[in-house]
Amino acid sequence: MAAAPRSRSLFLGLLPLLERQAVVLALQTETVGGLILLAAAVVALVWANTPFSGTYEAIRDFHFGIPSLGLDLSVGHCTSDGLLTVFFLVAGIELKRELVVGELRTPATAALPVIAALCGMAIPAALYAATAAAGGGSLGGWAVPMATDIAFALAVLAVISTHLPTALRAFLLTLAVVDDLGAILIIAVFFTSDLNPWALTGAFTGLILFYVLQRQRVRGWWWYLPLGLTTWALMYNGGVHATVAGVAMGLILRTTREEGEKASPGARTEHLLHPFSAGVAVPLFALFAAGVSLSGDALGKVFTSPEPLGVVLGLVIGKILGIFAGTYLAARFTRAQLNPDLAWADVFGLAALAGIGFTVALLIGELAFPTKEVNGHVKAAVLIGSVMAATLAALLLRRRNTVYRRLYEEENLDEDADGIPDIYQQSGPADTGRQDGQAG
Repeated sequence: MAAAPRSRSLFLGLLPLLERQAVVLALQTETVGGLILLAAAVVALVWANTPFSGTYEAIRDFHFGIPSLGLDLSVGHCTSDGLLTVFFLVAGIELKRELVVGELRTPATAALPVIAALCGMAIPAALYAATAAAGGGSLGGWAVPMATDIAFALAVLAVISTHLPTALRAFLLTLAVVDDLGAILIIAVFFTSDLNPWALTGAFTGLILFYVLQRQRVRGWWWYLPLGLTTWALMYNGGVHATVAGVAMGLILRTTREEGEKASPGARTEHLLHPFSAGVAVPLFALFAAGVSLSGDALGKVFTSPEPLGVVLGLVIGKILGIFAGTYLAARFTRAQLNPDLAWADVFGLAALAGIGFTVALLIGELAFPTKEVNGHVKAAVLIGSVMAATLAALLLRRRNTVYRRLYEEENLDEDADGIPDIYQQSGPADTGRQDGQAG
């Protein structure tokens, strides 16, 4: 007797209601923040390419702080080492939630987004390395084209007015979360210098104390804020990029709600800091990181020098190849069935959108190329590569917007006005199958 065929799980189907509500809330904040981020990047570019560029550089390079504590930072470094710590703290909370209650909680659901994200990091890095090696350039920037900027990507979706289904947006969000983890590991391992064992010991002691306070269910910002700032300062002086402290604290925060709690500590912290991260911290970083010269010579260097060319190719071509191929092969390997309302062309468009690597790519570019001239060319490459990826994604996704609009309307139809979309109250085998969400 022949064995019964394995059932095929649904990929990019309708998300479970609670997960959908959490994703929609997170994406709303990211979209608004992304629009502010776009505005900040435009201001930086215009400011740096006008006669007032000297003022821009003077403000960016102005130093302040407490030198006796090893905290004499420029405004630019304050945004990259300080404000971006808040961004990575929120990213750490999002990753913890994904690991505990989200798409990464089981190997079956995690397989597709994790494999897609890993391929979406490995292929751009390999493409950069091949380009740099062929042109006799530096291999030090291999990590620059690896990251996806979810806020910038969502801002592009808002600008081009696509009604991308929640499942596709959630898949993009999960890719970005895994990307952020990869980026912070790369920063921690490959971009450390002049390690100070005593400061690092103090930083790890602070993280242990943070963990103990969480385990003992201690509440009150007056405990955590001073401890967080002290841990951040010690990490900065320890020679490890200070943003590592942010993601570590985010991973420590509890993201499950206990009896009697309206929200978990992670959810409360994310609710408080996410608007600041998306609307203030990341845009300010962009304001002082994206101000590069776009003269004819600088633009020419982007396509003639191996390092910036490798960044552009990694973002525009490497991301698409990595994410699409990784997703397709993982789906075949795990026997996942693509949502019949969608097509692999939708995944291809999403992969193009993931080539927008603005914020973290700029940060890693600063760390990989401290020399001002090369750093400027690499930053220009990040900007150009991100714009090219965004343009390509817009063309691909707009072609399918009629399908997306229909799915969007089905997802949000609530004729009985009970606050629950009608699609979640349907019965029958079709609905049961669609409830699987993003399975791997």
